[in-house]
Amino acid sequence: MPWLYLLLALAALAVAFKTTSVALLVVCLLVAFALMLAWVMALLASRVDSSSRSEAMMLDPAEMQRLREQAEARRLAAASPAQGEPQR
Repeated sequence: MPWLYLLLALAALAVAFKTTSVALLVVCLLVAFALMLAWVMALLASRVDSSSRSEAMMLDPAEMQRLREQAEARRLAAASPAQGEPQR
């Protein structure tokens, strides 16, 4: 989709170069500028979107609490055998 903006901007520039009307020239130059700006913004938006992490990978508070409880249970299980061993 971003490349469509660029092609339309180039078409507007071509019309601006070929026209003999000053009003059409100004309109085409403004359209070309707006389309090039839209092209750059769309490229930046797609780049940011591709580098951001997926929302599906984010954890909700209930899942975080469950993971904390599991980690605490593992920590207690690892600590209890060490306490139960007789010292020499």
